[in-house]
Amino acid sequence: MANYIVSARKYRPVSFDAVIGQSAVTATLRNAVRTGQIAHAYLFCGPRGVGKTTCARILARTLNCYNLDDSAEACGTCESCMAFNESRSFNIHELDAASNNSVDDIRSLIERVRIHPQVGKYSIYIIDEVHMLSQSAFNAFLKTLEEPPLHAIFILATTEKHKILPTILSRCQVFDFNRIRAEDIITYLMKIADSENVRYEKDALHVIAVKAEGSLRDALSIFDQTVSFTGNNITYKEVVDNLNVLNHEYYFRLTEAFLDRLTANALLIFDEILSKGFDGFHFIGGLSGHFRDLLVSHDVETIQLLEAGETMKDRYMKQASLCTPEFLFQALEICNQCEVGYKSSKNQRFHVELALIRLSNLNAEKKNLNLKKDQIFVPEIASSSGNKAKENARITEEHHNVIPKAIINEPGNKYTVSGKNISIKKALAAKPEEHTEGDQEPDEVGMELPEDHHGSGYSEGTISEEFLQMCWTAYADQIRKIRPRMSVALKCTRPEIFPGNRIRITLSNQAQLEEFNKNTRTELERFLQRELQNREVSVEISISETAEGDHVKLYTNDEKFVHMNKKNPVLSKLKETLNLELE
Repeated sequence: MANYIVSARKYRPVSFDAVIGQSAVTATLRNAVRTGQIAHAYLFCGPRGVGKTTCARILARTLNCYNLDDSAEACGTCESCMAFNESRSFNIHELDAASNNSVDDIRSLIERVRIHPQVGKYSIYIIDEVHMLSQSAFNAFLKTLEEPPLHAIFILATTEKHKILPTILSRCQVFDFNRIRAEDIITYLMKIADSENVRYEKDALHVIAVKAEGSLRDALSIFDQTVSFTGNNITYKEVVDNLNVLNHEYYFRLTEAFLDRLTANALLIFDEILSKGFDGFHFIGGLSGHFRDLLVSHDVETIQLLEAGETMKDRYMKQASLCTPEFLFQALEICNQCEVGYKSSKNQRFHVELALIRLSNLNAEKKNLNLKKDQIFVPEIASSSGNKAKENARITEEHHNVIPKAIINEPGNKYTVSGKNISIKKALAAKPEEHTEGDQEPDEVGMELPEDHHGSGYSEGTISEEFLQMCWTAYADQIRKIRPRMSVALKCTRPEIFPGNRIRITLSNQAQLEEFNKNTRTELERFLQRELQNREVSVEISISETAEGDHVKLYTNDEKFVHMNKKNPVLSKLKETLNLELE
């Protein structure tokens, strides 16, 4: 049986043209050789399997070649090239710094640097994994690296550039190698498969390329393993089974379940995935990637960011058309939260299942949100003829016709909705059992009515005290979350109506007056003008003159506690002893 050579060695590039995915690096090195601008030290940095050592060998071979062609490539036929190809060159020295990292190893290297090359112009020293050198070895290497003999060239390679001393970096020309794109890896694997007479599915090669994570050497190793498993016929299913990769079919099925709000189906699919030996962290990471791929498939300009075969691309685009960007944004956020909290969760399976439940209810939440924002359903209305007529009056958000809860609940008020006069008094008179499910008030409503809500119906007539108090309370409720202290202050005072449509209230102190004038006065006057349909409404403020010993209004829990503590100081001790907090 002939000696078998793995693809990573058999198809290792021997020229700059054959290097995959590092065009910027190879072009720079080639131009340096062509012009004779050769540095005495190079540092190649980048992830594993992207061509650092390969480019170092190609550069070493090219520098000592006697017959360079016009593109600065080695001829491959001269004595120096032949010696390199047969691994008998005495001018190219490779050192593994991982196992030769002591000061003595570096001193031995420095002694060899003095020896001139036997064949060729340069003695080239390739030091792999140079970040493994000890601190003392680095220090011993500094002087020689900065001022080596004219015939000596150092090529250092590392996967961890941040561990290299700045003094070493400053003495080298630094080249950063990139991860190799999946498309480039697939193209290279297709060439090798054709030369080896291996049949393949392109989607299967894509799985290999993604699994390699930008490393061509890893991709070639996986390719050899897959060929051995499949018997010269690489299919998508067999690659997924052999590499223990989670089939994308699961993610497509899960997304369909999320869109259809089928929580049970999603949980069953997850259980099936766990039964195949995959862990939840791996699964949720893949689900995040699936949503990301759906998101980039939404736009023609971003579809190029999708790393998938043509068949898989079409499927992503088809499913992306069923998902709104808002759904995908929220799904990515849920997956990210799940992934962040997975390691610290005590019940990791439930942690993922909870995320799946939330994903399954995204569309339901969106539907409810739209209902709250776009619609207000008024209860069943009794017509003048005595027959019960059901009408769902929808006030659209685009016209901002939103009625505060307090105003809706006040009998005797009418608002024009969808071209019809709705009597809220009559609506409230309807029997509770006659209301429909759709006739529910929203949880949150807007605070202002637009100008066109009242049309030209603004009047300057008499203002009802009851209606004023109702509007006043409605406004205080609306600002409760954003300005709680002012909301409490407004609720604790009763507005009084004076001639000229002036509304006067009394606040407790100067601080409340300043806050009212700064943040509330203009907004409140505008609100009342609209709700009372009177442009002349204005608000006047006075401060109560509380004599010493008079009752002072207490608004917040802190103020109430301080007041109670003055009467009974033991409360403070009780609070500290029991470690109590005010609600």
